[in-house]
Amino acid sequence: MLQRAGLLMLLSFLPACAGYHLGPTNGVAAREQTVQVVPFVNQTLEPRLTDAVTSQMHKQLQRDGTYQLATHDPGDIIVSGTLTEYTRTPLSFAPSDTLTPKDFRLSLTAQVKAVERTSGKVLLDRKVVGFTLINVGSDLTSSERQGQPLLATDLAKNITALLVDGTW
Repeated sequence: MLQRAGLLMLLSFLPACAGYHLGPTNGVAAREQTVQVVPFVNQTLEPRLTDAVTSQMHKQLQRDGTYQLATHDPGDIIVSGTLTEYTRTPLSFAPSDTLTPKDFRLSLTAQVKAVERTSGKVLLDRKVVGFTLINVGSDLTSSERQGQPLLATDLAKNITALLVDGTW
């Protein structure tokens, strides 16, 4: 009876694992192609976003491992982008003053383009958004500055996911 229950439990887990794939999900062998990330153009009024986003793009692509990062030679795929919108939306307010925000949602929108270097074929051309939440202490500027790396990380994760999964 105990063996039958164990077998039944094992069989119930098999369908859950049927869709799992080990390695890249886009059909390309890991690290077969290289990706070159061109520094993003910043059209927002917020300074220092370009360096943060480019740096996080490098880190996310290396962490994922589907593509090899091209640092010295031109890549097989060239990723470029324009940071188009940076918004700060208040989420909660101080209990004693309903005009003073305590928490903000920062969002960063980028128009991202990925092109095959040899053929010129556009693989990805769409808007991608990243966001993070910040708590305003005594200084909004410092809080925003601390939240920008998290914002850049979220945007880079979203871009990398689109590149890796091949949803283009």
